[in-house]
Amino acid sequence: MNTDFINLTTENLASEHLCCIIRSKKHHPGVEAKRQWLAERLKEGHVFRKLNVKGCVFIEYAPLEMAWVPIIGDNYYYVYCLWVTGGPKGSGYGRALMEYCLADAKEKGKSGVCMLGAKKQKSWLSDQSFAKKFGFEVVDTTDNGYELLALSFDGTTPEFAPNAKKLEIENKELTVYYDMQCPYICQSIENVKQYCEVNDVPVSFIQVDTLQKAKELPCVFNNWAAFYKGNFETVNLLLDVNYLKRILKK
Repeated sequence: MNTDFINLTTENLASEHLCCIIRSKKHHPGVEAKRQWLAERLKEGHVFRKLNVKGCVFIEYAPLEMAWVPIIGDNYYYVYCLWVTGGPKGSGYGRALMEYCLADAKEKGKSGVCMLGAKKQKSWLSDQSFAKKFGFEVVDTTDNGYELLALSFDGTTPEFAPNAKKLEIENKELTVYYDMQCPYICQSIENVKQYCEVNDVPVSFIQVDTLQKAKELPCVFNNWAAFYKGNFETVNLLLDVNYLKRILKK
């Protein structure tokens, strides 16, 4: 197994690829937006660790207090994304990345590590069955099936912020909350925007551009959240038009 891993820093951020969407020469708006977002987050203790190859093998996590999610707790790390795909899959890289995160948390004196999951595995969320093999357990839930998974080192546990369990907004039209944490966000917004324009569907896009806005969101969130008719629908990125159609039929 290749053990040549690298952590992104403010010094190498501009020159290193970001794994999720690999482009060697072609400009990609999602990648550039992600770089700008990361430039500020790295100063806050955010970690992006990847295998030093042109492939998709990485983990991304941050101190929970600084993580752009409506989850609260003291002294935890929050895992945004753990992704191994393509040729490297099945080679032990996921385990190596998770073990690095857990070791880092212990070295920093953290109380534990947490991540967003669901009773039924959702697209765009890290594999919760994989996390449970390390001892992650469900410590909080929402009424619509999302779960907060945590591996506690000292018996304390994080929780969803009370506002994250609201799952309702006043606006009845299709409403999308998003930040720039994921390079696929720009593509997903464009897909939704084009479909809604062609089909005369009213839509509102609300950028979550501060930590405070993220912590105060009325639903679970990992970089994306969609509402329709005032009800929370999904954290899945709407890259699939058929999925969007199913939501709009409700």
